[in-house]
Amino acid sequence: MSTAPSSAANSAAGTVPAPHVAIIGAGCSGITTAKRLADYGIAYDQFEMSDDIGGNWYFGNPNGRSAVYESLHIDTSTKRLEFEDFPAPADYPDFPHHTLIHDYFRAYVDEFGLGDRIEFNTEVTRAARSGDGWELTLSTGETRHYTDLVVANGHHWKPRLPDYPGEFAGDLIHSHAYVNPFDPVEIRGKRVIVVGMGNSAMDIASELSNRWMAEKLYVSARRGVWVLPKYRNGVAADKVMAPPDIPKAVALEASRKLIRELVGEMSNYGLPDPDHEPLAAHPSVSADFLTRAGSGDIHMLPEITRLDGHTVHLADGATVEADVIICATGYEMSFPFFADTEADLHPDDEHRYPLFKRMIKPGVDHLFYLGLAQSSPTIVNLAEQQSKLLARLLVGDYVLPEVAEQELITKADEDAHLEQYYATPRHTIQIDFARYVVDLMAEIEAGEERARAAR
Repeated sequence: MSTAPSSAANSAAGTVPAPHVAIIGAGCSGITTAKRLADYGIAYDQFEMSDDIGGNWYFGNPNGRSAVYESLHIDTSTKRLEFEDFPAPADYPDFPHHTLIHDYFRAYVDEFGLGDRIEFNTEVTRAARSGDGWELTLSTGETRHYTDLVVANGHHWKPRLPDYPGEFAGDLIHSHAYVNPFDPVEIRGKRVIVVGMGNSAMDIASELSNRWMAEKLYVSARRGVWVLPKYRNGVAADKVMAPPDIPKAVALEASRKLIRELVGEMSNYGLPDPDHEPLAAHPSVSADFLTRAGSGDIHMLPEITRLDGHTVHLADGATVEADVIICATGYEMSFPFFADTEADLHPDDEHRYPLFKRMIKPGVDHLFYLGLAQSSPTIVNLAEQQSKLLARLLVGDYVLPEVAEQELITKADEDAHLEQYYATPRHTIQIDFARYVVDLMAEIEAGEERARAAR
């Protein structure tokens, strides 16, 4: 990527055009990016394919891309997810219902006058590199040109379904389609298997394991996981995470010891013991799952290997009968507006997409991904932090390193963030939010120094 900033100042000098940015998406990442650009006086257009803001947190989103189910409460505490310059209402609980999260995003947009700048019901159907910028084709048929493109389309909307051999005679859906125990399939009195042990799987399994709901509730998983509580000593657990100034190895060792003391062995609850240390996977957090499992309401199964009518074959050679299978098996990163032939704009076959500071593909000009990370504990305000670098770059106050250095830094960052996790597509974009932000602010400072030196 060029280290020359696209800035209004340079435009006046006749070197580069003033930035005119396109933002794809008006979820939490898109709206906070828009605010930052507005604060810096940077021209932008924002496109949202739905009729309202909120993205994934818009329950019943008519664009079909929301993964929110009726009973969902966020697993991140309110204080961890709120935007810096717009505190959440004081009466919000520690773990708000999804309706409160959506209300909060709407209030943010209203507070800063961002709504009139969003073009709703407008999808970007194609984004192609054009000279030093981007040409966008809209669902209206219109074509527009921009100097820079921000991709904030989220990464929890394209479900990843397992490809089981055989045919299933019941209903097999992804958790993305799950709304409640009666929609899209009737659960009452059914034999149900929930596949996976992530947060959605645990929420749905806990909800359906009520005796008056599913006749029998199974959870199938390839491996055990550590199930973490939402509270520690009466305090939301993510409020007492180790601060980033503590060395990572020290914090990790202490956290793992504490988790073992808090929850004990998973086999004590009738669950498979994990084949990895605590925090070697993205945290699975639940207030109910362990109790449900320990009470005998949730029955564990190994991995599914084959389907035959209502008979489900398992990795240990056993079989069970099932009527419904709900696959909480994650999502794929996808950018459908980029041509398939543009290989450098898509993840690889292993779901990897390395980015400089999880924002920039080294060597690709004027393209920025915001919010494209599996961030622990929160993704809600990730783009708010990333937009600080973006805005400074666009006005010329920050200069990127050379491409080769970006690649080296990206490799080092990935090694640092991913070393604690076992290898799986789920963990390819994992970051520790607090440590990431400290590092990002250091990079902004370094880039500002490069800008001053260049001037």
